[in-house]
Amino acid sequence: QVQLVESGGGLVQAGGSLRLSCAASGRTISSYSMGWFRQAPGKEREFVASISWSGYSTSYADSVKGRFTISRDNAKNTMYLQMNSLKPEDTAIYYCASDLRRSGGQVSVFGSWGQGTQVTVSS
Repeated sequence: QVQLVESGGGLVQAGGSLRLSCAASGRTISSYSMGWFRQAPGKEREFVASISWSGYSTSYADSVKGRFTISRDNAKNTMYLQMNSLKPEDTAIYYCASDLRRSGGQVSVFGSWGQGTQVTVSS
């Protein structure tokens, strides 16, 4: 089982940027699609972005499209989420996950979850 550790969260003003990292250990992630989810206080965890094993195919939630960019470096066993033009509504705990599969418009995680990193955007 792969272990995932997120980093890069923090406090930023609206309009600012953050880059999250998800470092994997235990086994290579190069065979798996990967993704980011987030959970705001009092809300359910929601899908943010996903990336195919090769990195050639990406998908985004409408709420972050055009502002966030997901990428991966399989040689470093690491995935990233570049977040630009941040808004207060982006405030949440951000989780990375491995082995994502899409069915009927829903994204399910069949692999591991990280412990999460807090992102807080002030207005």
